[in-house]
Amino acid sequence: MAEVVLVHGIGQQQQTPDSLEQAWLPQLAGGVRLFGCPDLADQLWRASRPGELDVRMAFYGDLFVKDDQQGDADDADLPERAQRIFDTLEVEIAQHAAERSTDPHDRREAERALAALVDQADQQGIGAGLRPVLNSLVRIRPLARLGTAFAGSVLRTALRQVSLYLSDDVLREQVQARVAAHLTPDTAVLIGHSLGSVVAYEAAHRLGHPLPLLLTLGSPLGLRNIVYDHLRPQPPTVPPQVRRWVNVADRDDIVAASLDLTSRFPGDHGVLENTYTVDNGARPHDATFYLNKKTVAQAITAALATSRPIDVG
Repeated sequence: MAEVVLVHGIGQQQQTPDSLEQAWLPQLAGGVRLFGCPDLADQLWRASRPGELDVRMAFYGDLFVKDDQQGDADDADLPERAQRIFDTLEVEIAQHAAERSTDPHDRREAERALAALVDQADQQGIGAGLRPVLNSLVRIRPLARLGTAFAGSVLRTALRQVSLYLSDDVLREQVQARVAAHLTPDTAVLIGHSLGSVVAYEAAHRLGHPLPLLLTLGSPLGLRNIVYDHLRPQPPTVPPQVRRWVNVADRDDIVAASLDLTSRFPGDHGVLENTYTVDNGARPHDATFYLNKKTVAQAITAALATSRPIDVG
């Protein structure tokens, strides 16, 4: 009977639902407290313990780890369909960085990667040009701070997991089952970050009861040629049971595909609000940095206040 359901994103295969709740809940409560609702914040998290409200992490990271696998899998083992998605994602992320990054260095790195892709694709086909794209992406500011080797591993893992979710029907149903296990008519807020926003969006379409708030953070839902075209159901629309959908993105978050999803997801006017942009500093895609923002706190406070008699302070 979770009143708030959290859905994590990419690269959490070495975590657990408990460890992620321990990381997310203090930030969520802290943002609500800064917004001016200390009583509600205490109901979310107080003195290093969960509060009165039932908040659960729908965890699926372990589904990306094979029992006989030592370490994280490499993109070389991807099935053909997933590999095509992987390759296209690399290109689209580079395009977004070139078009939208606030840092001139990052824009130049992305533009250089795309130019190399065109040159090599003309000579040898698109596959030959993808290595420079990946190499340039790891030099973009947020990833570069991680170190080149580690950043490359992080990016490949991210692309791999998105590609597998979109291409493997069995995996997709397993992930959806993890989320559905926590969703009830008492759920007021469903929060998805990164790939988790795609999972949460599709889970909301399966609901047979109203959902006061869908909150998507750092979302790739609007990636034009790949994620958007693989969403279920097609054509993409606002999930009919969702009463309010708030999308939040950092302008430098290269995973967040679009700063305005309203034109791509038709539905009742006012349900999907224009994307709110925030500043997450040096870690633009970090889930916990998204969770403590005023926009997020306002949406959560409003949803919880209207769904049940809660003193929001």
